[in-house]
Amino acid sequence: MAIRVLLVDDQPLLRTGFRMILEAEQDLAVVGEAGDGLQALEQVRALQPDVVLMDIRMPRMDGVEATRQITGPAKDGPAKVLVLTTFDLDEYVVEALRAGASGFLLKDAPADELVQAIRVVAAGEAMLAPSITRRLLDKYAGHLPSGEEPVPDTLHTLTEREVEVLKLVARGLSNAEIAADLFVSETTVKTHVGHVLTKLGLRDRVQAAVYAYESGLVRPGAQ
Repeated sequence: MAIRVLLVDDQPLLRTGFRMILEAEQDLAVVGEAGDGLQALEQVRALQPDVVLMDIRMPRMDGVEATRQITGPAKDGPAKVLVLTTFDLDEYVVEALRAGASGFLLKDAPADELVQAIRVVAAGEAMLAPSITRRLLDKYAGHLPSGEEPVPDTLHTLTEREVEVLKLVARGLSNAEIAADLFVSETTVKTHVGHVLTKLGLRDRVQAAVYAYESGLVRPGAQ
């Protein structure tokens, strides 16, 4: 069954280009387009896409607010959001990730990278590579809480080993690297990551990394 994709960008030419790339793939189907966040919300409700390619800067409603409404508690479907940005480490990307996006991609990314990103996000994984997650958060540390806020109660639900794993996820380590660091199997790491996401009510590794920074568990720039 094809992955249903909604294209959201205020530039028609870009939407046309994305459509041409995606419709060349047998497992992807572009089900609609929107030129701003408000239209995106309407299309999500009407078309029930699996993945929304979301531009950030748009008229009427930007991509951050649209993402928040699409992925929030009152969401109308299973749609996941993949943020598109013109600039590497756009300052709004942090807000989009915190709003519930499953990752971000540069608009000038190669076609095969765009296709793969959609497949990854549709499968429920985070598109954003762990190393990019950390670089992004370090770059825009000023947008995050100071760390002087009280530690969230939910953090206390984690075991000592789960806290270790969360710290390593936030530092940008892959499952294989975490396994080597902790001298455990990669399967064990996957289990711990799954427990962390479930206990903290998080969507994916990107959200886990953001949580680790926001809770003060990890400091920007810390090794």
